[in-house]
Amino acid sequence: MNAIELGPVVLSGERFAILLGVLVFMVGSGWLASRISPRFNPWSTTVALGGIAAARLAHVMGHWGYFRDDPLRALAVWQGGFDWLWVLPVVVVASIVFLRDRRLTAWATAPVVASALVWGVAHQLSVRTEPLPPPPLTLAALSGPSVNLAAPAGRPTVINLWATWCAPCRREMPALDAAAARHPDVRFLFVNQGEAPETARRFLAAEQLGLEHVLFDRSQAVARHYGTVGIPVTLFLHADGRLARAHMGEIAPEQIDAGIRRLERTPPPPADGAGTTHPPAAS
Repeated sequence: MNAIELGPVVLSGERFAILLGVLVFMVGSGWLASRISPRFNPWSTTVALGGIAAARLAHVMGHWGYFRDDPLRALAVWQGGFDWLWVLPVVVVASIVFLRDRRLTAWATAPVVASALVWGVAHQLSVRTEPLPPPPLTLAALSGPSVNLAAPAGRPTVINLWATWCAPCRREMPALDAAAARHPDVRFLFVNQGEAPETARRFLAAEQLGLEHVLFDRSQAVARHYGTVGIPVTLFLHADGRLARAHMGEIAPEQIDAGIRRLERTPPPPADGAGTTHPPAAS
């Protein structure tokens, strides 16, 4: 689901779309440099590196409240978070500085448009989410009674799939803990994948995390139900339990809040006439 496996590397669909768009741009501009003018070599390098930097900086400034206490997190580009419209000013400036010719500038539109189209199509395909119902599973909790995931919660739910050995899971856990405190009207479930309760207890104590609703999925049945690959994975569920969005990989604080805002403003898709939801798509 929304993930691409490249050998031992697992990329979210969103990150794969970015890499695919950059690849198309570099191949196209490389062809222009070899066939039209060598000026496209410094132009393409400036657009690629400067565009990514500008898009990231625009995202950071637009969400400065999330970065104020940890400005170095702006360098954590693997978390995602780019405002891609800010690539366009970089394209314009680089074209003025390096191309200096209307004919070359006209040629330059080809790799820019091609990469934007490829990225847009790949991104739209990657964010599509099947509104799966919750799995019919009852999981043991670190404290308190077991939790039936299929039981109606009556409020939006965020499910995080994690393990103590997973470095991105460890990095994102404080942000998820803080988000749970900020959103008491949202149920957060931290579903540990394949570990013993004592292992999780030691980790939470060492990191001074007071997470509620820590559950244990020793057989990793939740991941199989949703068709996810790798961890961490953060799932956003409507109040009726159906899946709204899946985030693969480490999640940033602003992405958690954005996912919750989408749940609050987007109603769940209508169920079938008999009141049932669509079954999981065949893999």
